[in-house]
Amino acid sequence: MGGLPRHVGIIMDGNGRWANLRGLPRVEGHRRGAERTKDIIEASLEIGIDVLTLYAFSVENWRRPDEEVSTLMELLKVYLSKELFALLNRGIRFRVIGDRSRLPEEVLAIIEEAESCTHSGSRLTLVTALSYGGRDEIVRAVRGLISAGYKPEEVNEQLIDSNLDTSGLPPVDLIIRTSGEMRLSNFLLWQGAYAELYFTETLWPDFTKEEFFYAIQEFQRRERRFGAIMPASLRS
Repeated sequence: MGGLPRHVGIIMDGNGRWANLRGLPRVEGHRRGAERTKDIIEASLEIGIDVLTLYAFSVENWRRPDEEVSTLMELLKVYLSKELFALLNRGIRFRVIGDRSRLPEEVLAIIEEAESCTHSGSRLTLVTALSYGGRDEIVRAVRGLISAGYKPEEVNEQLIDSNLDTSGLPPVDLIIRTSGEMRLSNFLLWQGAYAELYFTETLWPDFTKEEFFYAIQEFQRRERRFGAIMPASLRS
């Protein structure tokens, strides 16, 4: 078997369907999904994953009903406020990627506090993709380079990579998606160019540590082919 993936990304899909199947409000699915993240974070710590990126809220999710969006933001505030002390004690570094300009001020304040307080964490970098979209991220990076005065001939892959939200993090090695959908949905498009993909019918609130470990084992069984054009510096 091969080694562990350094960076795992998860598209946490199926909270709403999980609730609907049980005749529960959609918000209950989101609550159960938030609880499930604790198990997967713990599993990542157990086996030594360096970076875990969770797709929590996409730029497209802003189109959902106002009530659902407000509930999701409130869940995020409660989760961070309650879990911050645990993150500090476990040596986890917290980081958010995405367009922060659209986030409520009170949510942004908690995010910034969490990032600051956990900055020295070295066991696991926990990245939350919030108000995030891969295309939007690339557009913001390119606009930043233009604003900084870079000439077209100066722009290369390394420069773009260093101006993405994930600057300083390794490329994603494995992307897991729950709920049976088999697409990336605008998640880590640049960083996941050579990622292995694992799709499962399991809805996110039912995604156990055991299935997470199985996905890791499936990754280890695969022979990764990066292609001749991938720079060696980007290989994990």
